[in-house]
Amino acid sequence: MQYRKMPGSRDALSILGYGCMRFPMADGKIDEDRAIAQIRMAIDGGVNYLDTAWSYHDGQSEPLLGRALGEGYRRKVNIATKLPTWLVESRKDMDRFLDAQLERLGVDHIDYYLIHALSGASWKAVEQLGVRDFLDTAQRDGRIVNPGFSFHGLYEDFRTIVDAYPWKFCQIQYNYLDTDFQAGTRGLEYAASKGLGVVVMEPLRGGNLGMTPPPAVAEIWDSAKTRRPPVEWALRWLWNHPEVTVVLSGMNEEEHIRQNTAIASEAAPDSLTEEELGLVQQAAGTFRKLMQVGCTGCGYCLPCPEGVQIPTCFDFFNKLYLFGDTEEAKYMYNSFAHANRHRRSGFASQCVACGQCLEKCPQGLNIPEALSRVAAEMGK
Repeated sequence: MQYRKMPGSRDALSILGYGCMRFPMADGKIDEDRAIAQIRMAIDGGVNYLDTAWSYHDGQSEPLLGRALGEGYRRKVNIATKLPTWLVESRKDMDRFLDAQLERLGVDHIDYYLIHALSGASWKAVEQLGVRDFLDTAQRDGRIVNPGFSFHGLYEDFRTIVDAYPWKFCQIQYNYLDTDFQAGTRGLEYAASKGLGVVVMEPLRGGNLGMTPPPAVAEIWDSAKTRRPPVEWALRWLWNHPEVTVVLSGMNEEEHIRQNTAIASEAAPDSLTEEELGLVQQAAGTFRKLMQVGCTGCGYCLPCPEGVQIPTCFDFFNKLYLFGDTEEAKYMYNSFAHANRHRRSGFASQCVACGQCLEKCPQGLNIPEALSRVAAEMGK
């Protein structure tokens, strides 16, 4: 495992962080024994930055992580978790959530604490409620060590938030498809220029960049002098940026942990050649032409009041265009209800355009409009 210094804290953090948003499931709930074993496997492999949040797995992620860090594992890692800004209605709420998170995790302090899912509007809201005083107080009394924020908004708002408080770090969505999305490359460089560490989320865009690629992208990777699997191209491209401190990966398969830690033992800043960077740019352009909906599968839009399984619908729809097998894609889409164990089938045609998902989507997608396309092209 390689490590990079967090500029503000000078902690040596593993360049690969463990995302606790997508634990392995069994019978509709977290497979706790397997999840704990996976977390400890990653730590034994050198990972020392673990990222969770109040809302992950319907509130079960933080308690499980706390249990996983027993038996001496807590002293080996840095814990990152987040204030659920959308639930905060007062200054007292901020302390209430933080104290509950400390109890859930079974710790007396949070190493890296983020104000979650900020945009221009949500920053103004928590600022008016006293988030500056909250962060100052929590640092003085030792409950928070390093303050930061995660971001889901426009670049102009990102700059404003970076400049609004003496943050130690930030967390942004970044991958070779999202260079101009949200904070993007400009945000990465701006944060680094202000002395902030940068933690990257969605490095594989919901896993899509690590899957078997569509034929047109596979041809690009096959033309490289050094052959690498798609996940390695995506991760190496990120670690090629010296401004990136940690890349989060939601590793819920043991093979994912083995593969990602192996890549993280070799990937260095500025190590990709100009030719290799050109191939990544070609692959990004091809993906952008093929993909129809920019969904990363984060699940913030769920639950849908009508039972629509929104990320699943978009996943099947994108695969229709990525791989070109219309018959297979439609068959799989129309069959998934039999396996997903939801009370209602979850199809796009169930959408009534109520709009509840619009304010939740960190990508800013027009979800009802996109679901209408899915229903029209995939069947009802």
